[in-house]
Amino acid sequence: MGILNITPDSFSGDGIYDDPRKAIACALRMVKEGASIIDIGGESTRPRSDPVSAKEELGRVIPVVKGLVEHNVPIAVDTYKPKVAREVLELGADMINDITGLANPKMVGLIADYEAGVVIMHMKGEPKTMQDNPVYERSVMGEVKDFLVSRIAVAEDASINPESIIIDPGIGFGKTVNHNLEIVRNLASLKDLSKPVMVGPSRKSFIGKILDLPVGERLEGTLASVVASVINGADIVRVHDVQECNRAIRITDALFRS
Repeated sequence: MGILNITPDSFSGDGIYDDPRKAIACALRMVKEGASIIDIGGESTRPRSDPVSAKEELGRVIPVVKGLVEHNVPIAVDTYKPKVAREVLELGADMINDITGLANPKMVGLIADYEAGVVIMHMKGEPKTMQDNPVYERSVMGEVKDFLVSRIAVAEDASINPESIIIDPGIGFGKTVNHNLEIVRNLASLKDLSKPVMVGPSRKSFIGKILDLPVGERLEGTLASVVASVINGADIVRVHDVQECNRAIRITDALFRS
């Protein structure tokens, strides 16, 4: 899954928000480099970020969604707002990537009505405060798994197609460095939920803290995290550097998942 940030304040500094044509070209390049899905985000959810209105988010993503639908590119839209989800699904988006794990009942109904795909992600807290000393009473994997089980049940009870559900443990969303490492090491424990597992370690702060490097120098750390995630059971990786990660994944698949 290739990341396409249509924002001025992405943590990774890759936001393309001033020209939809540039964003569409970037997405098509990622498809050529090996992305199977393009994930479009119109609101930054980096730590300590402020939310934007649905109107502003729609103004950013709609031109890009329209442009990519014409190219038959599989599209996910990263949003937790039902109003945004309805508009992009109506335009032809295939999937909603919801960082709140379907917290809004209206979102659940919309995805069911449109027969869309959904990524159910775990996040502890909200972007503004989620990295302010996150604590888990039990193990982080235990809490993440319990959350995902409960949200899968909500989705399926609302008639969302069980085969259209993807789960994401939410690396970097209310987790310390050690929490993130524990998640990557224990991804296999999510496999008994019988859903594709997606992870998003790309350029995240835990890589920067371990290597003491800024966002622009985290490619090698991202590749190591992606490879480890695939070995441990990830089915989808959400990344900025598509070509490099695709090459690493192809070798990893050949070695470990043939």
